[in-house]
Amino acid sequence: MIPGDFQFSKPSRQGMVKLAILGTFAFLVMALVVVLLVFVISAWLGRPVIFGYSEGPDQPIAFPHTKHVEELGLDCTFCHRNVALGESASIPAVGLCMTCHQNIGDEIPAVEKLRLAFEENRPIDWVRVHRLPDHVQFVHSAHVKRFSGTKTVVEIIKDPENQIRLKDAQRINPQIKLDETMQVTVSDVCVICHGEVGKMEKVKQIRPLKMGDCVDCHKNNAAPTDCSTCHF
Repeated sequence: MIPGDFQFSKPSRQGMVKLAILGTFAFLVMALVVVLLVFVISAWLGRPVIFGYSEGPDQPIAFPHTKHVEELGLDCTFCHRNVALGESASIPAVGLCMTCHQNIGDEIPAVEKLRLAFEENRPIDWVRVHRLPDHVQFVHSAHVKRFSGTKTVVEIIKDPENQIRLKDAQRINPQIKLDETMQVTVSDVCVICHGEVGKMEKVKQIRPLKMGDCVDCHKNNAAPTDCSTCHF
């Protein structure tokens, strides 16, 4: 054999099996690392990268909030009647929808679906948009009570969650003074977490609703931050 030449021997069956096992193990480890990185990044950014919420889910009946809220001016409490009274905002029953649509909305496919569900005494299986972990208790009525009512402009300025309402007030009255008061409605409070639903074709989640988001809001508004506030 000439010095420098190499002779490649055929690997044994046992060696090939070991290489295959090592290769499979390395692939699984890399895949696990990638998955973990995706979830860590999504948690850090406050947005689920895999299960994103940039677009709202399709609902069994297309309910146009733009029509009911933006055009007709309905308040959130017209449909979500428990929002200021209890823990859950509540989804309206079909019968409540029919108080209007028994006589309004002929030849509209979504309304025909609604009427059929009412005739069959069948609830609408709405797809949930906003979801918190089961161990978190979010009491809607407590938040509505905290933010709604008569507020001075200076109170709103100090509350970073209310900057949208301050801009709205200035647009309505550019000369508004800091000691003037404005009425904050329940619908104004809903915008803090849910965004301007009345302008959405499909309702979507606009805030991460993670623990850090809630804690920051509580700190900014001098609300309790101990564990028993939300975990009880």
